[in-house]
Amino acid sequence: MRLSMTMGALLAGSLALPPAAMAQPMAAQQYITVRSEPIGASTKLGGTVEPLKEVSFAAQAPGRISFIAGVEGDYHPKDTVLVSLNDDSLKAKWRAAYAEFVNAEAGVGDAKVQYTREIYSGSAMESENTGMAIPKMFDRYMTRPFSDMIGADNPKVARWANVRSQGARIQQAQARLEQARAALQELRASLRDTKSIAPFDGVIVRKHIEVGDTVQPGMPLLEFADTRNLQIKVDVPARLMPGVKQGMSIPAKLDVGDAQIETRVAQIFPMADPQRHTVTVKLAVPPNVPGGPGMYAEVSIPDVTSPVEQLPVIPKTAVLWRGSLPAVTVLGSSGQPELRMIRLGGFVNNNAVSVLSGLSPGDRILANAVAAPTGVWNPAAQAAQ
Repeated sequence: MRLSMTMGALLAGSLALPPAAMAQPMAAQQYITVRSEPIGASTKLGGTVEPLKEVSFAAQAPGRISFIAGVEGDYHPKDTVLVSLNDDSLKAKWRAAYAEFVNAEAGVGDAKVQYTREIYSGSAMESENTGMAIPKMFDRYMTRPFSDMIGADNPKVARWANVRSQGARIQQAQARLEQARAALQELRASLRDTKSIAPFDGVIVRKHIEVGDTVQPGMPLLEFADTRNLQIKVDVPARLMPGVKQGMSIPAKLDVGDAQIETRVAQIFPMADPQRHTVTVKLAVPPNVPGGPGMYAEVSIPDVTSPVEQLPVIPKTAVLWRGSLPAVTVLGSSGQPELRMIRLGGFVNNNAVSVLSGLSPGDRILANAVAAPTGVWNPAAQAAQ
């Protein structure tokens, strides 16, 4: 008799709720009624998480690597020098070019002085501009009047020619100055090309060189990206594009912890791939999400060509995972909780998910799976669903 009472108590204990579950407050075991909503069909596509901004630096000049700011994963703010080439030879050329610039600048000044002298104190006779006093006086009072008298010389034309010659010297000096300035600018650009500067805040994601390496123009140096702002790149079949609009919200699931996020269509490429017949779409990812560039993401693209169905919708918190199988705690007809396996559809929003099978509108389920008691799995009720 005592043995039969003991066995009965054990059987009753295996089907009843554990004491911890019985002691839980009613607020933690709140049951809600399953409702239905019109849900359109969607297609799940695989995408890749990538940085919002990424640049690849390549060598612009030949030289030897003299400095690298860090290794992969190092953060650097905007305008930081990431890679530098040895520039000793370019600096020597720049100093030589600067000396030529100074000489050309002095030549312009001297040409202007000579032009001014010709305007205010010059003469049509060359000997009046140079030489000793007696030859000047002889040319002025003897040679010039005699030449003018016999028509061998025209003082006005000679005077104009001298002024024009001095003006031409100014133009030539200015041309040499501009040539020297252009050489300086070219060398300054070459010096600037020896340094790779961060165009924005970010991290080094890939490094192709080491200090001491010799590079030629076009060789890759490193890749730099802003990994704090992410986006998802997905190739959408052309038949699904009518359901994708700029700025619309699209649910996605990240590969890290199966995190469910809500993305926004940021960019739609204007042309489909002629081989794959897909259109590249970029989705803006909200900040501070788990994961990083290069990871896998699953995107639910709405299919407007499929009919809309009425499906049960439940909160995400109501789903209880048994390994890879989703389940919910249902309030049975006897008033006791029952564990029921379900088949999930897509996410309706950030807080709700649709159910393809296992539940019906009007069922009472536990709203918080964390507080779910260990109920009884009822195969008969499961089969009825």
